[in-house]
Amino acid sequence: MKHLRNFCIIAHIDHGKSTLADRLLEFTETVSQRDLQAQVLDDMELERERGITIKSHAIQMDYLYNGEKYSLNLIDTPGHVDFSYEVSRSIAACEGALLIVDATQGIQAQTISNLYLAIENDLEIIPVMNKMDLPNAMPLEVADQIVDLIGCDLEDIIEASGKTGYGVDKILDAIVEKVPPPVGDPEAPLQALIFDSVFNSFRGIIAYFKIVQGSIKKNDLVKFYNTGKEYKADEIGVLRLKQEPRNQLSTGDVGYIISGIKTSKEVQVGDTITHISRPCDKPIGGFEDVKPMVFAGVYPVDAEDYEDLRAAMEKLQLNDASLTYEPESSAALGFGFRCGFLGLLHMEIIQERLDREFNMNVITTVPNVSYKVYTRKGEILDVYNPSGLPDISAIDHIEEPFILAQVILQSEFMGPVMKLCLDKRGVLKNTTFLTSNRVELSFDMPLGEIVFDFYDKLKSISKGYASFDYHINGFQTANLVRLDILLNGEYVDALSTLIHKDNAYEFGKRICVKLKELIPRQQFDIAIQAAIGAKIISRETVKAVRKDVTAKCYGGDITRKRKLLEKQKKGKKRMRQVGNVEVPQTAFLAVLKLD
Repeated sequence: MKHLRNFCIIAHIDHGKSTLADRLLEFTETVSQRDLQAQVLDDMELERERGITIKSHAIQMDYLYNGEKYSLNLIDTPGHVDFSYEVSRSIAACEGALLIVDATQGIQAQTISNLYLAIENDLEIIPVMNKMDLPNAMPLEVADQIVDLIGCDLEDIIEASGKTGYGVDKILDAIVEKVPPPVGDPEAPLQALIFDSVFNSFRGIIAYFKIVQGSIKKNDLVKFYNTGKEYKADEIGVLRLKQEPRNQLSTGDVGYIISGIKTSKEVQVGDTITHISRPCDKPIGGFEDVKPMVFAGVYPVDAEDYEDLRAAMEKLQLNDASLTYEPESSAALGFGFRCGFLGLLHMEIIQERLDREFNMNVITTVPNVSYKVYTRKGEILDVYNPSGLPDISAIDHIEEPFILAQVILQSEFMGPVMKLCLDKRGVLKNTTFLTSNRVELSFDMPLGEIVFDFYDKLKSISKGYASFDYHINGFQTANLVRLDILLNGEYVDALSTLIHKDNAYEFGKRICVKLKELIPRQQFDIAIQAAIGAKIISRETVKAVRKDVTAKCYGGDITRKRKLLEKQKKGKKRMRQVGNVEVPQTAFLAVLKLD
């Protein structure tokens, strides 16, 4: 055990975590030159395409230090705020963390929130200043920021470059010297924490775990503590670039177990594995249940694909424990699922993965957050879906979730960013100057306002420099109304939104104008209306495609033309009664991107 080290890499998005992980793997010769490519650990093509890490990835390296061989288990984590749950799970499986800060950008919001996660779990923090090879690096300024943040000495900060490999040897030495080996009793009953799982269509579900106490051998009979299910460990092993089987794993090891599990419900992230013959007394305190922030309906484009979508959702949830879903139905879209996501990027990634990995074509409804509705009878309802809102006359008041948002930015962008937050009904709490030109702003804001396009706007206003992090901060009473969209008097439930009354008129008008562009013309007029309750607040009309029936009448009496037009009008009226309007998928997507 004294030659084991478990550590993870944490940082803000785009500070060079995956690139530095590549250099560590190259330096320890874990990956041969032939297999080396950028972002070795990011195995999803989506991650490569976007250059972001979505899943945390575990891999074991060997390193010789003072003539002794050490095993280092590295977990590379995502940096985006939407995937912070992945980070919390990786931190639970480690004793140390590399805190990486970009020497050109300094400390940003996610750096701070990931650091606090690591400190809460008593991890040993090793500060690394990355991208030292760039001409615009500011080592002295950034080093001061790191010292202020974690209270280390200047000489503790390791200067490195993920691109050139400079400083990688120092990082590996620091991991061996500073990160404590795992503690635990190899003779005690087995306790192993499941921190991730993947689905393999040939071998069933593969669970990744870290052994906290005891040891496990191949073919042992084990059980999962929370679900109570019992299995035989057909194969256990460590995570190298490929999975490498082993006959025994002991305390402190990070590895995988294959036991032919077929149903995804039986593997829960955060569960404890123990022996059947000699079980442990209590499970390991795992992770708290994830709290989704953004809810949206996901429906198959073709109603027959509903069961396939359910299977795809189950497999995705295995791989991404922060996704929650429950069945729901909609009059406009049929059967589907109401899904909970951690944010808009998370929602986009899930949609993209459904399409690529499972070939599922889905429609996603307008995202919204969860509200507490207090009725006049004294009941409290949790409403995730606008169509679940009771009648206005029965509602006493509605409360919406508020967040404490922290924005770190260059001081030159303070004005526009403040205006953006205040427009989103934010209240400025305080302003802290971190350095002469970096400011931290704290706002109280409704979560519902940042769900649409807040993050994109923040990035474009600040030229990509501002970073954003938030924590849920309770519920507050809000003046909310349900905005309905009607097509020819028919209510389209998938386009309804819950919105603040002050923004409803403007938003209703914009949706109607947008739908007018997107809904194809029919043989009859289509009325697009936005309504609050029984009150219509906006209307647009898609004009009918019509044949010129009067073309053959040249000259003659006006009554001849009138007679033909009346006949046409009757036909259009009859057609309108039987005709139904198809809302194209682009319309649902356009509502998400309304600016």
